[in-house]
Amino acid sequence: MTTRLKPYNPSASDLGSDWQVVDAEGQTLGRLCTQIATKLMGKHKPGYVPHLLSGDFVVVINAEKVTISGNKSVQKEYLRHSQYPGNLKRIPYETMQEKHPDRIIQHSVKGMLPKTKLGARMLSRLKIYAGSEHPHEAQIKGSEATSSNEGDA
Repeated sequence: MTTRLKPYNPSASDLGSDWQVVDAEGQTLGRLCTQIATKLMGKHKPGYVPHLLSGDFVVVINAEKVTISGNKSVQKEYLRHSQYPGNLKRIPYETMQEKHPDRIIQHSVKGMLPKTKLGARMLSRLKIYAGSEHPHEAQIKGSEATSSNEGDA
């Protein structure tokens, strides 16, 4: 006789969100973004379920100092189209790095998340800043305080 184990299926109230800070200085773009996407989806947690918002908030600092390998700085382009004929915009990586370094990481992470409403909610938990300053110190300290209190219990 075999016994059937019931699969673990947590409710949304069982899942908690932490705040994590990622420093992008000197890191390769693709490898950095896969780590960020994993944290946003919650795959690093033991209670991960793909149909719930189980990931953490991620704050990325020093986005302007991210690196890429090879000739990508010359060859890579970001495409944008307004759906009007002949209105394809090509923005080189170097221009994007100068004007909007946060959009480089956001574009890359967005491609790694699910293409659903849940993926859009995951992306809204990503906060990217070009410099080392960010306005989320209180949330990060509160997240650390609650995680240390849970360890005491």
